[in-house]
Amino acid sequence: FLGPNGAGKSTTIRILCGLLEPTEGEGVVAGFDVSTQSEQIKKSIGYMSQKFSLYDDLTVEENIDFFSGIYGVPRDRRAARKDYVLRMSGLAEKRSSMTTLLAGGWKQRLALGCAILHEPPILFLDEPTSGVDPIARRGFWELIYQLSAAGHTIFVSTHYMDEAEYCHRASIMVDGRIEALDSPSGLKKTFGASSMDEVFHHL
Repeated sequence: FLGPNGAGKSTTIRILCGLLEPTEGEGVVAGFDVSTQSEQIKKSIGYMSQKFSLYDDLTVEENIDFFSGIYGVPRDRRAARKDYVLRMSGLAEKRSSMTTLLAGGWKQRLALGCAILHEPPILFLDEPTSGVDPIARRGFWELIYQLSAAGHTIFVSTHYMDEAEYCHRASIMVDGRIEALDSPSGLKKTFGASSMDEVFHHL
């Protein structure tokens, strides 16, 4: 989900996550109506905001334990889900570290792990790579590939045009409207462009 800052990406994601009511139009997520079934939607998705929504005064492990409770992970599944998140994120050796001491890339991985503790089929990531270095960005996308291969649907917003190249489908929003929607290769073919950055400049 691409577009410049202020295009409406975060607002749209909050509507799709059942956090905001739409002023007009219709939307369905996981078979549920965004206007009337927001509570069912919230149970079917994971959501990672730009701010990562972590508690800095808790350790890595305490954050995982807290979000396991918030997401209603069954008690007999919590230890296994915690181990999975620690391994997936590469944070096993930092499990006792205070979250406030983690570099941005590690916080990003922890936030992703917390968002998938309850094994949601759909995961919304709102500009998850904003403010982290290029190496951390690339590593984060490798985690997204792993989750996608495991059967999760990943909806990612970004203003980095190069990240669109990693996706199966790309939607470009300008001033609150979807101006283009296709695979990255399809969009480049339509606009006679060699990169997604060029596609964007055609709009």
